[in-house]
Amino acid sequence: MKIGIFTALFHDKPFEEALDYIASTGIQSVELGGGAYPGSRHLDDFGGIVALAEDDAKRAKLVSLVKSRNMIISAVSVHGNPLHPNREIQREHEEAFHNAVRLAEKLHGDGVMPQATVNGFSGCPGDSPRAKMPNWVTCAWPDEYREILDYQWKVAGRYWRSQNRMLKTHGVKFAIEAHPGFLVYNTDTMLRLRKAAGENIGCNFDPSHFWWQGIDPLVSLRVLGEAGAIFHAHAKDTKIDPRNAAINGNLDTKSYGDILERSWIFRSVGYGHGEEWWKDFVSNLRMIGYDYVLSIEHEDSMLSTKEGLEKALDVLKRANISEKPGPMFWAKD
Repeated sequence: MKIGIFTALFHDKPFEEALDYIASTGIQSVELGGGAYPGSRHLDDFGGIVALAEDDAKRAKLVSLVKSRNMIISAVSVHGNPLHPNREIQREHEEAFHNAVRLAEKLHGDGVMPQATVNGFSGCPGDSPRAKMPNWVTCAWPDEYREILDYQWKVAGRYWRSQNRMLKTHGVKFAIEAHPGFLVYNTDTMLRLRKAAGENIGCNFDPSHFWWQGIDPLVSLRVLGEAGAIFHAHAKDTKIDPRNAAINGNLDTKSYGDILERSWIFRSVGYGHGEEWWKDFVSNLRMIGYDYVLSIEHEDSMLSTKEGLEKALDVLKRANISEKPGPMFWAKD
């Protein structure tokens, strides 16, 4: 498995400068923001995502910069809400998604993206056709919340079935990051959408969002892996504050900067769960047949970009398994 990085972390640097630093750390893969919430900072250095999808020369320059550093591109990421009830936002995020699919198809053909992959969110509709804002339902009663969910799943099913057909046409996989606030946020909802929409839609597995929900990421990984639903993986940690969680539980709407008062925060790899856990994670990825990229996503408000990344790498380099297993010489198959 290759260790990668989501380059949104380096939004303050030109792409080539960021790439030089990333390569110097031994990282082997980059995940590039293509629009919606992460923006498209580094693709804009080449004229933007549409230009890269349509202009072979511009794309060749991007590909050359990555390949010359012995790296790959694992995914184009457009984490947005293509089900947003605000039509302007919905169109913007859907356009970013479609452009990312076109670019991923071309990058795969260029040989720099081994698996044509786009990462993103499932999206979340409003509570009715008249809604103006998304509505994330977290309880089953009063009964009107179930009615909202029924409506939302009908919207999502129709939308993602049509998008799955488009993905199949382009030979691209869409890896959904299960994230609270969106319709797909746990194991069950991931499998439900995949069943409703089709097999070109799967999971970008990020354990950080599961811990604070009370989900065991390793168990979820096995279930999703057995369903063939793991397309991509993120490396990001979470630390639950036992004092604050004991007072208020883990549903927390305070600012991520309010570290002392929050029930949990995102941490660099190793600062929420130790090296032993990450070794188990890598081993379970191998058990389900995943051997692509483990892409670091740094969102630790207590560590700088440089220190957070370097500390995460320190853990992951020891936890990662990069070679294929040898023959089982000590016992029969």
